[in-house]
Amino acid sequence: MMKLYFYEHCPFCTRARMIVGLKSLPVMLQVIMESDAETPLRLIGKKAVPILQKEDGSHIGESLDIVRYLDGIGPTVLVAPQDPTLDAWIKEAWPTALKLFIPRFVQADFAEINTPMAREAYRLREEQAFGDLEALRGATSKLVAELQPLINDLVPLVKDRTTIGINDVTLWPVLRSLSIVRTVEFPDQVRDYMHRLSEACGVPLLFNQAA
Repeated sequence: MMKLYFYEHCPFCTRARMIVGLKSLPVMLQVIMESDAETPLRLIGKKAVPILQKEDGSHIGESLDIVRYLDGIGPTVLVAPQDPTLDAWIKEAWPTALKLFIPRFVQADFAEINTPMAREAYRLREEQAFGDLEALRGATSKLVAELQPLINDLVPLVKDRTTIGINDVTLWPVLRSLSIVRTVEFPDQVRDYMHRLSEACGVPLLFNQAA
């Protein structure tokens, strides 16, 4: 049986979890603790997830490579044509979105950080990348004000999406991550899209942890 190593919080891991769920594939899901560097180093030579262990024992370590590999097993589910407008939306929203959800991830309830050692390892890693996380939390109002118009712009882009494509695998994990930010307001059509994809792939949104 194939095995997917992942973090619950990671939007790149969410891409891989989505395709597993969308296709109902027999893949064992294995959370790696944030403080566990040995396992990914042994499997792919660097501390990074997601990692797919294929049936032959070899490993794939990039999220979209995993998605394409798994979607190639049997009939494809990613049939919607690629939309460059959605690609551009993600590119524009990503830097601000990161500053909003990362400080909340560090304090949230995820299996990979449910020990003091793992949580501290994660906090240190993210502070090296983003600086003072409390300062970022303090900038929430400003950051949400920057992001909210982009969220509103999604309405015409997602309200009529009835088929799934690679854009959904890259967009939905960003929206899932942002669902942990209490003051981001999702228009009804965007929220419906978020819940529709969550139900289809079996990966929960994070509204219950919003802060």
